[in-house]
Amino acid sequence: MERIQKILAQGGIASRRAAEKLITEGRVRVNGRVISELGAKADARNDKIEVDGKRVVAEHHVYIVVHKPRGVVATMSDPEGRPTVREILANVGARVFPVGRLDFATSGVLLATNDGEMADGLLHPKKAVPKTYIVKVKGKMAKADLDHWREGVHLEDGKTIPAEAKVVRFEGDKTWFELTIKEGRNQQIRRMGEATRFPVMRLARLAFAQITAEGLRPGQWRHMTRDELVQLKKTYGVPKSIPSPPDEEIAPARRTRSPETRRGAATATRTTRATGAEQPRPSGPMNTRFTSRDRVAGKDGHAGRAGAQRPVEEPKRTPGPDERRNTHAPTKRGIRERDARPERPGATRRR
Repeated sequence: MERIQKILAQGGIASRRAAEKLITEGRVRVNGRVISELGAKADARNDKIEVDGKRVVAEHHVYIVVHKPRGVVATMSDPEGRPTVREILANVGARVFPVGRLDFATSGVLLATNDGEMADGLLHPKKAVPKTYIVKVKGKMAKADLDHWREGVHLEDGKTIPAEAKVVRFEGDKTWFELTIKEGRNQQIRRMGEATRFPVMRLARLAFAQITAEGLRPGQWRHMTRDELVQLKKTYGVPKSIPSPPDEEIAPARRTRSPETRRGAATATRTTRATGAEQPRPSGPMNTRFTSRDRVAGKDGHAGRAGAQRPVEEPKRTPGPDERRNTHAPTKRGIRERDARPERPGATRRR
């Protein structure tokens, strides 16, 4: 018997904290009975556990690294209809959720998994998991200004814990610097900038728990390597067991669309079906749909989508004797017709 929130986390429904919220909201049933107590336990093998009427089935754990683009919400849904990472992770093959959050206007590395225990382990304040960012602020920072960020900045919800900061370069009256923090308050870095009068202009996360998105373009994802999982377990105690990651290449980036774009595409599709006319389809990699088994270049050397066929080349054919002749040379019939034509005055006949 295990606590229900732990079973939900292991089933990839949500992190343990989010699962507790599902329970208190009365959205969880065990053997047909609504459960609202956090201390309730169940048998994952023998009991029927449901969330919003859907049965919870344990999944194999997967661990994903995503390069989140700017302008994408780091959640699986958004009440405002903005693009979310759900669209990027649609072809992972499992119900995963982001580990922590990354601001709408911030790009960079984001982890995703269906292992709730692993997510909770990395997000717990006691773990002090480092997160490294590249920051561009308005204003030229002196050593004393950086020391202020290193020692802690007073915010409305308390002083930040000590951080690491080093200047990368200056661009006129602007400063680029690298910042490593070990807490995850909402909009923390941007609020630190406002509090110190260095407004943040650009922000990107370079690493989360020493894991980077190097080699990934915005919108791409990959499975975490075994070495990365081993290092996480050694440092932070999660994940509890280490699976063998699939032998896959980087998944192609998926284009996230705004609600207006989706509505426009749906209207065009309905118009095409009604009239029967074929609409031109734009070319390019962003117009192609991929699955989690896609390869950039598979083991068999084929490129592109899984199951795509190469064009078949027709065998070369040796031309026959009639095809070898010069088709531009005049035939006997043509010569006779030419000789029979009347000559124009002053014209010279060519032989």
